[in-house]
Amino acid sequence: MTSATLIFAAIVFALVLMLSLAVLSHWLPDPGRERLDRLTGLNAPNADPTAQASVWQRVYARLLPAFLWLGPWTAGLSSGESERPSALRLRFGHAGWRSPAALQIFFISKTLLTVLLATVVWSVLHAQGWPANTLLRMALVIAAAAVGYYLPDAVLSLRIRHRQRALLHAFPDALDLLRLCVQAGLGLDAAIERVGREMRYARPVLFEELAITGLALRAGSSRTEALRHLSQRVGLRDIDALVSMLIQADRFGTSVSESLTVHADALRTQRRLRAEEAAAKLPVKLLFPLIFCVFPSLLTVLLGPVMVTIARQFVKAG
Repeated sequence: MTSATLIFAAIVFALVLMLSLAVLSHWLPDPGRERLDRLTGLNAPNADPTAQASVWQRVYARLLPAFLWLGPWTAGLSSGESERPSALRLRFGHAGWRSPAALQIFFISKTLLTVLLATVVWSVLHAQGWPANTLLRMALVIAAAAVGYYLPDAVLSLRIRHRQRALLHAFPDALDLLRLCVQAGLGLDAAIERVGREMRYARPVLFEELAITGLALRAGSSRTEALRHLSQRVGLRDIDALVSMLIQADRFGTSVSESLTVHADALRTQRRLRAEEAAAKLPVKLLFPLIFCVFPSLLTVLLGPVMVTIARQFVKAG
């Protein structure tokens, strides 16, 4: 291998490494840097809240009138889903999308994606003239329409899973803070509001839920009703158990701080068990990439030169 080839390979390797680092830094930003940016942006004296809106929020604000205008046209096409609005509204609450127009935008997205994907696939297949079989072509178009119809459901499920995972990781720390506030003399209502303020930058998802609960308490809702609404918005079994524990402690007059300590320990134990379960599943999940990706390349690198040498020896002997 010549020096020019080595230099070219090194340059290609450096470019690929720099590109990979840039992509990772874009898609996996530093949480500490994000928190510092939020703090500096919110504490700036002349900060403009509209200037800090993300690109997706600005696009959403511009497209919202068009979506609402298309709403009556797609209501009839989505009648199968509108028969159960409460369950779908509950899923939107789990995802953190509480806009009154969320359900309507969801139906419009399903309708538009179904029609557009089917039209695009049909146009491409008709322009290419492939496949010649009309039934196969119609099957591909129907498959594209099905993908467009179920794509918003997949995005909603992914959003719910991501949000619930963030809440599940944040609740044990919040319970410790809540226990400290209760032991310091604060009432449970004031402790919930204080914990929400303290977790504002570290856990913004949890801050949002606790802020809504605090607003409900200040608006005159009973503690039981506000906590049950919190459990309904989150949709996690661990939070359901926490809410039931707090309601029972409030009803029977037991110590809230001791109950919070026991429940926080139980949540941490469950989180550790989940991590151990995921670690135990890892060898099985790595088996298929090792068999189909790593082992063939490894055998090629190790046995390739040996086979070439043996073949050359046979040629010389012959």
